[in-house]
Amino acid sequence: MRAKVADMHGKDCVKVAVRVRPFNKRERDAGSRCIVSMASSSITIQDPRNAQNRRSFCFDYAYWSHSGFTRNRSGLYLPEEPGGRYADQGSVFQDLGEGILENALQGYNATLLAYGQTGSGKSYSMVGNGPNKGLVPTLCDRLFQAIRENQDTRQCQVFFSMLEIYNEQVVDLLSRGSRTPGGLRVREEQQRGFYVEGLRTVPCDSAPQVEQLMEQGTRTRTTAATHMNANSSRSHMLIILQLKQIFSKESITKQSNINLVDLAGSERQRASGSEADRLKEGTAINLSLTTLGNVISSLADVAVGKKIVHIPYRDSVLTKLLQSALGGNSRTVMIATLSPADICYEESLSTLRYAERAKRIQNRAVVNESPTERLVKELKAENARLLQRLSRLGQEGRRADDETKELRQLLTHNELQIRAIQTLWEQHLQEALKDWEQQYANITQERRMMQMHPYILNINEDAQLSGVVKLFIQEGEWDIGLSDSSPRSISIKGLGIQERHAVFRNEQRRVSLTPLTGSKVIINGNPISQTTELQHLDRLILGSNCTYLFIGYPSERGGDDWSRYDYDYFQSELAAAEGIHLGESNAGSSQTDPSLLAVFYDYVKLMPMVAEANQMSQELNKGVEFKLEIKNLALSDSKGHDLEKEIVVRVTSLESKQVWMWSKAKFVNRKFLMEEVYQQHHADGEGLSTAALPREKDPFWDPLEPVLLGSAHLWLQSLAFRIALEEQLEVLGSEGTEEAILQAQLVPCTSTGLPMGEDDILIDPSELLGRRMDFQLVLEQCCGLRWIKVARNRGVQIGFRLFDCSQPLYTPAVWHNVNPLLDHRVHFASLHTSQHLLDYLQSSAVVLELWGLQEGCTDLMSSLEGVRMTTEGIFIIDEAAPTDSVPVDSVELSCSVRALQQDLEELKGANASLRKENHTLREQLNTARNGGECVRGRSVRPSCDAEFARALKVFYHSMTSVRGQLQRLRRHRPSEESDLLGLRLFMDEQSRLLKDFSEQLEQSVSSLKQDVAAIVRRKRERSGIWS
Repeated sequence: MRAKVADMHGKDCVKVAVRVRPFNKRERDAGSRCIVSMASSSITIQDPRNAQNRRSFCFDYAYWSHSGFTRNRSGLYLPEEPGGRYADQGSVFQDLGEGILENALQGYNATLLAYGQTGSGKSYSMVGNGPNKGLVPTLCDRLFQAIRENQDTRQCQVFFSMLEIYNEQVVDLLSRGSRTPGGLRVREEQQRGFYVEGLRTVPCDSAPQVEQLMEQGTRTRTTAATHMNANSSRSHMLIILQLKQIFSKESITKQSNINLVDLAGSERQRASGSEADRLKEGTAINLSLTTLGNVISSLADVAVGKKIVHIPYRDSVLTKLLQSALGGNSRTVMIATLSPADICYEESLSTLRYAERAKRIQNRAVVNESPTERLVKELKAENARLLQRLSRLGQEGRRADDETKELRQLLTHNELQIRAIQTLWEQHLQEALKDWEQQYANITQERRMMQMHPYILNINEDAQLSGVVKLFIQEGEWDIGLSDSSPRSISIKGLGIQERHAVFRNEQRRVSLTPLTGSKVIINGNPISQTTELQHLDRLILGSNCTYLFIGYPSERGGDDWSRYDYDYFQSELAAAEGIHLGESNAGSSQTDPSLLAVFYDYVKLMPMVAEANQMSQELNKGVEFKLEIKNLALSDSKGHDLEKEIVVRVTSLESKQVWMWSKAKFVNRKFLMEEVYQQHHADGEGLSTAALPREKDPFWDPLEPVLLGSAHLWLQSLAFRIALEEQLEVLGSEGTEEAILQAQLVPCTSTGLPMGEDDILIDPSELLGRRMDFQLVLEQCCGLRWIKVARNRGVQIGFRLFDCSQPLYTPAVWHNVNPLLDHRVHFASLHTSQHLLDYLQSSAVVLELWGLQEGCTDLMSSLEGVRMTTEGIFIIDEAAPTDSVPVDSVELSCSVRALQQDLEELKGANASLRKENHTLREQLNTARNGGECVRGRSVRPSCDAEFARALKVFYHSMTSVRGQLQRLRRHRPSEESDLLGLRLFMDEQSRLLKDFSEQLEQSVSSLKQDVAAIVRRKRERSGIWS
């Protein structure tokens, strides 16, 4: 569905269109839900974690391309029903492309910007796929069609340029020579504004020629990205079509620039409190997109009347080149693409906000008159004046030889200039045609080879760059690697590629691959070290992340759909080999937590980046290893609810064993900084060391900080009954590994710290309401610290926070000991126990966090700010907040309060008297009974309450071991590599654990039943004796 709001040419505001794409394979596998809806030109997005949180946006054009489509025999996507809501490529061009073309033919500059996160459909909308042509190729077809239709009234010249901006460097994608170090320079002229110096402009006279140039530029872009280790999703691509129209009869020339811009991926880093980085966020790689956002915001503020002193066009290369498109001399359209999946909520919302700001920008477009025709007119007029002057000199008879010679030289120079201007187009066109013929010959040769030999096909994160490079494997042996010295070598470049990386062997129409020593080769997700025969459509990863699809002999190919083997397929296959299965068991389940799916999505996305970071560390001799982890995968909060999971990267120094934990956003930022260091290292020469880089600026290094190793739960329920508890707790790491055993106690005590006995056990916790309650948390010892087993120069601390304590408390640091004694005791007291505290004790645990310390990092200190303590060092909890506000009827209310207090005191006094009298009578009665019976010489029988409390205490202690057994069952998982025998052994072990668990549980409950029955029986006997 599309909504047309106003004619594109009525105003010069930036027109904004939003397009929603279908789910991709990864989102379908994850069972994603659609959280975007569309009505007319309005788009609404729903927070997957809160259905009530909805945001609506209104744009000039809105396109629903998510569903309601079918694919015909030629591969064209069309609406399922005529007039359906699905917006195909033709609909998008009709609204956006037609207006851009008409503007260009009228002599206006026109710009189309494509914005959105990587994989949201930008390239599909701009370039298209197969028969589904995007805006750019369709625009070129229609442009040359319009030129042919109007060739009688005007002469048209079209020049094509294609460039890429990566890391603030401009790369000419059509350049014939080697790449300029540091990229091309952006200069400024008063007439032209900002322009790229030395950018190749190729004259074109047909759409196929433009298409061929785009293929050439895409090939250059793919190769450059591989060589530089540059992520294409972080680069901007600009296609510039210069249209010059010469109207001979009117003696008018119109010249317009059509800028077609595919912006870098707009990924938004998920907000987190741990994302602060000492190194500047948004490096040169991110600078252009960041500055573009600042420019759009400033221009949007200007449009609503705010006074802006400075619009930062000059802060980045991209905004310099787009100055005319944003607030200048151009008619501009932005198409923002987004995914409707719940796991992309943050990025999609960010895209919509960005687009909403852009639609407020106003431009001032004017028809452009070319200086070329004016220059020809001026030269001709000057020649006429010179001829007249020469004639006059001859008539007057004054033969000033020097002056005549000078005039004739000027005349000749002007005539040459006129001829040069008029023939420049024809010459350039002839040169371009020669290049085009050479390119066409190369393509023909490549297609012939494809029908004869097997080959490997590059697969890129950007779908438009996939399938561009084809490396043919002819008969015999072929070395593949960096080296190209041998005539039987296939040269590739990329991170982790060796001089001789592997050997392809093509014999008897069978192709095998043999990795060489020290090289990394992965086939279908599994690393290989020996010769492996390749099958058609096998997936190859060479080095860190050079991904290729193997295409077998033509006889093997059949009618397979190769398109499903995209970049996501490669990474998901790698993740599956590591045990990460993206939502396979939950596909289609509406109960799946979208935040959990987003974590696995991030995991798969970051895998290649981590592989590249490890390779850069190795090549730069940094001695640092990166590893992906899922934070809080096996951890829960004080209520036992799962904690929100997120991706973190564990960074380990291989020499010193020092460890850092980086958030996803911090790692991504550092990865871009690492790329800058890596590229600078190669630009300066392989032999130069990067050791000269100051440590403060080294993206591989960080100051040491304490590392959270894991946590244990000490449940507080026994405190509500004043029962002491002693536990041996397993400290579990983020992914469920056992980090240590912690011995801890909960001890109900008096205000002086003396432990309470069995006679103080309560049956009903409500007896504590309004009374003082004291208890101690005792942390005795840590055993089997895995953190210190790895490196003895480390230490640990335990941190915890109880009830309403605003700040965590920490034990003193202990160092160099695998089984350190902690002997740490903290006394807590509630002066007036509230129902809120009792509910907390019966439903919560104190989470004991194990923190790892390293030499050079600062110990964690308990902050006592806002914490109330007594002079004896007792921590006061459960404090009611003081009420400072004074009600209107304060006098009347205070009188009522005083009266109630007096009544309360009287009732307390009466209650105390009754208790004292009751106690005296009970003692007299017991004395009388004991004196009369003298049974077996026993003194006062223990009360039924005390017996029941003792039985309850035994039950609590037995349930502690039952809970431990349940935790072991939960963590018990079969190994990913288990074969059938391994699975049988696992089932036997699982059955044994279940049997032990059920026996312990049955024994605990049975024992409690027997104790209660005995207590009831004795009580009845006593009642019978006393009656």
